[in-house]
Amino acid sequence: MAYLPKWLTFLKGKEVIIANAIIAILTIGGQQLFSFFMFSCPCHVGQNLIYGLAFLGVPALILLIVGYALNNQTWRLVTGKRSPLQQEGTRNHLLQCKLTCFVLSSITGRALVAPVTWLAVTLINGSFYVCAVSEYVSMYYFGGNPNITASERRKILAAFPCSQLVPPELSRARDEVILLLRYQSQVAGWLLIAVVVITVFLSYCLASCFSPLSFLHFRYWTNYVHNEQELFDEAMDQHSRLYAMQHVRKFFGFAPGSENVKEIRIPSLREWQAISGLAFLKLVDEEHYDYSLLHDWALKDSVNRKYLEIETRT
Repeated sequence: MAYLPKWLTFLKGKEVIIANAIIAILTIGGQQLFSFFMFSCPCHVGQNLIYGLAFLGVPALILLIVGYALNNQTWRLVTGKRSPLQQEGTRNHLLQCKLTCFVLSSITGRALVAPVTWLAVTLINGSFYVCAVSEYVSMYYFGGNPNITASERRKILAAFPCSQLVPPELSRARDEVILLLRYQSQVAGWLLIAVVVITVFLSYCLASCFSPLSFLHFRYWTNYVHNEQELFDEAMDQHSRLYAMQHVRKFFGFAPGSENVKEIRIPSLREWQAISGLAFLKLVDEEHYDYSLLHDWALKDSVNRKYLEIETRT
């Protein structure tokens, strides 16, 4: 336990790296389960390529979209608008463009962790790639009857991922083709990992070189932004809770957690109907919204004041 504070100090500020590592590990585990329980090559001409590429690319695309959707910066970028104070002053379009590109690059880098991990692990595994391109192997690697047509050769090659469909006399040719395709797939997987690692390293180097902040100043800025967000979230939670409590108290006549409640309010049928159902944000004026039906009801002046006294035990 004496070393716990040191570990916490070491891990502080490395939340992004830890989160990326967790995402990568979960993606690897998911890929292995996905391959074991769901993947079954059809071993048929024309279907192998579609099936293999679908299992290779569609999950990666879904993981990319999920990565964008789960990043709060994405929604800040999408919903963010120029401040009125900025509009009154001098507009620096170049600076705004640089900031947008920087944020978008950061979001994309985080979102690419899971899909790149999926592609790399899938290629190193080789099963999807073997299924997808087996029928397109060069005829040089096929040692069968030279008199058969090209379509028949493709049909035979398409069946190579399924060992039970291959005739015994073609077992050796099948093994050679499978080894060749696994070699190609694994090389592609390791090249993808190398390209990603080099790209990430060079990106960090370039960002550090062009950063106006020194190393310690950058660490201070990172800690400040992290602490500011935590404090803002805490204040936002408390503020919204207190604000909502005012509306709840107005509807029921008391606030949750109150002690010695002497009377409660009896809402009418019309009021119950007014706060029930579905509602979107309602624009009150140019600066304010109603957040819910209860919020909208609480801001109205005409409220029924029917109360019921509560008997207190002595």
